[in-house]
Amino acid sequence: MARTSKKAKAVTVATVAEAATDVEIRTVGDVLANVTAVRPVPETVPASGETVFIPLNKLKKSARNARKTPHTEAEIEAYAGSIAAKGILQNLVVEPELADGQPTGCYFVTIGEGRRLAQLLRAKRKQIKKTEPIRCVIDTANDPFEISLDENVTRAAMHPADQFAAFYELSENRGWGAEEIAARFGVTAHVVKQRLRLGAVSPKLMQVYRDGGLTLDQLMAFAITEDHARQEQVYDGLGYNKEPWLIRRDLTKANVAATDRRAIFVGPEAYTEAGGTIIRDLFTEDRGGFYEDAALLDQLVIEKLEGIAQQVQDGEGWKWVDVHIDYPHGNGMRRSYPQLVDLSEEDEAAYAAAKDEYDRLTAEWEGTDDDLPPDVDERFAELEAEIEGIDAKRRAYHPDDISRGGVYVVLSHDGEARIERGFIRPEDEQPEPEEAEDGETVIDGIRVNGDGEVIEHSGYDEDGSHVSELDAEDEEVEEDGKPLSDLLIRDLTAHRTLGLRLALGEQPDMALIAVTHALAAQTFYRGVEAHVLEIRPNSTHLASHADGIADTAAAKTLADRHEAWASDMPRDVANLWGFIAGLDHASVMALFAHCASLTVNAVKLPWERKPRAHGTADRLATAVALDMTAHWTPTVRTYLGRVTKAHIVAAVREAVGDEAADRIASMKKQPMAEAAEQLLAGTGWLPPLLRTGKPAWLDASQAETAEPVDPEAMPAETPDPDAEAADPDAPNPDAEDGSEDMDGEAFQRAAE
Repeated sequence: MARTSKKAKAVTVATVAEAATDVEIRTVGDVLANVTAVRPVPETVPASGETVFIPLNKLKKSARNARKTPHTEAEIEAYAGSIAAKGILQNLVVEPELADGQPTGCYFVTIGEGRRLAQLLRAKRKQIKKTEPIRCVIDTANDPFEISLDENVTRAAMHPADQFAAFYELSENRGWGAEEIAARFGVTAHVVKQRLRLGAVSPKLMQVYRDGGLTLDQLMAFAITEDHARQEQVYDGLGYNKEPWLIRRDLTKANVAATDRRAIFVGPEAYTEAGGTIIRDLFTEDRGGFYEDAALLDQLVIEKLEGIAQQVQDGEGWKWVDVHIDYPHGNGMRRSYPQLVDLSEEDEAAYAAAKDEYDRLTAEWEGTDDDLPPDVDERFAELEAEIEGIDAKRRAYHPDDISRGGVYVVLSHDGEARIERGFIRPEDEQPEPEEAEDGETVIDGIRVNGDGEVIEHSGYDEDGSHVSELDAEDEEVEEDGKPLSDLLIRDLTAHRTLGLRLALGEQPDMALIAVTHALAAQTFYRGVEAHVLEIRPNSTHLASHADGIADTAAAKTLADRHEAWASDMPRDVANLWGFIAGLDHASVMALFAHCASLTVNAVKLPWERKPRAHGTADRLATAVALDMTAHWTPTVRTYLGRVTKAHIVAAVREAVGDEAADRIASMKKQPMAEAAEQLLAGTGWLPPLLRTGKPAWLDASQAETAEPVDPEAMPAETPDPDAEAADPDAPNPDAEDGSEDMDGEAFQRAAE
């Protein structure tokens, strides 16, 4: 009796199928539980083929199950979710456990191990009891291993398209959300959203997918938008190339990525509130999606910029403000900059007090290794803000510039408003006074004396005599004061020029001031011929050669440096010489270097043949120790998306190694470029055109300490595309008179 008491309390079920048909009222699990409660439990093992209910804790894993790879957690979760919503729809197949030829009351699960594990998971979560009755079919006639294998092999899986369509139907017809569907099928809500998105793809493309004309990756690419007409239009235009990245690109080329500066500036909340739609790719990292209505986004950007511009105009009093998404380069206007002004007594006192307190706190906490107390740290921040605010008042725009000038409010590269002040339109320029005799000037046809008083003219003198008559009478007297002839003036000033050349060539320090004056006069003062040296600083507009270069951090640094010098310049160019001459040597050199730097042009154009100029650019880069890693990084936009796959693999191989290069070598172009961007980040890799050669002195010092190197083992140098033009026997493209270059010996003789 002891052994009999341990047997399973199993019950034969004959009418389970009939009882379970009323799915609208009761679940299968409810029906089975009711049947179990009313049927007696037999004391013997049921015959093969009978359907019985066995307590969950009496079911064991079978060693003869053909599936050896364990179920994943996701699979078990899916089973558990499905069973919780709908019950066990398919019987487990079991065989009795025997010990010494006698049944133990436990059963091995031959078919349905995943469902057993799912029920154990539900029992662990207290959703069911450990003794929950499980519907099983007894099978002692077939080989457990064979039927386990047969159950997994002899079946046809549902086509994914049918699954996508079914999920979509549950959502559309029954109104179930992603969360509810996910709970009923034991998957995540994100997976449900993906399947719903796939189910919403154009029926035409879904049929192409069923027929094998599209892969799942390609179908997922089409699912980035729900516009069936757009999907079909892109599909019809693909041709033979149906790469997923190409499909996504074509579907979103009229949209704006969320990483775009316009999207960052407006923000998703304001865009959606205005009626815009954001497309999200559920199958890839979309970094925030794509803004579908580019025109609406541009409109919102302009409106927000106009609001900022109006605040600037109201607060500062400029004559005009203008907004643009892109900075209006080449606007043809002169630009003024803020000048040094004296602070008010109140500001001076406030600055001194803030500086004293800041210095006192610094001295008090300087030797402390621990973090500053929150109140002290906050006070430091307040003092720094106050000092910076007062310092900003030391420079101000001239009231005349504000009354005649304007402001551009544009969108910067990082999605922030950029305010550029001090532009003077040509029609708002103050007219230059015309020179007149006797220290008088003429402004708009009105004669003004040296004191600024208007000189009124009449045709008669004080005695009432006509001026023309007096001129005729005094003709002989005026002969004595007649100015020098133009020919003589030219002759004398030519001799003076010769003398200046001779003297300036003997005074290098003064030559530096003169050259700096010539450069600065033309760099900071437009349309004013105030320089005596015939040096013309030409500055190539780089924005016409590289899109977006004006919005880079390097361009911002250069603009800030230029603005700092411009703010120090005197308003009147006549005072420029005195300003430069009064600078210390280091400041003169700094101003000279800045003006000279704006004339650098190392851009290579396809129609130009300037090998010597480019060679000089290389030597200049070496001389200044140019490190382009501080100003440029290889990204899909800047480099990787614009070169061949071979270039991408070579870059990764050089910067990261063979393993990483081999890993991406089989990828398609777009995924390869994106993967390479991540791999090259932080490596400091640069394409050969951006690399700086080592200085000669460094090569010499390394050669003294380095071991001998086999010349045959050295890699071949990369040929210079301009090298053929540097051939001594080739015509010199830079020669102005069209003559050919001298050969090497002739050049050496000329140098000697």
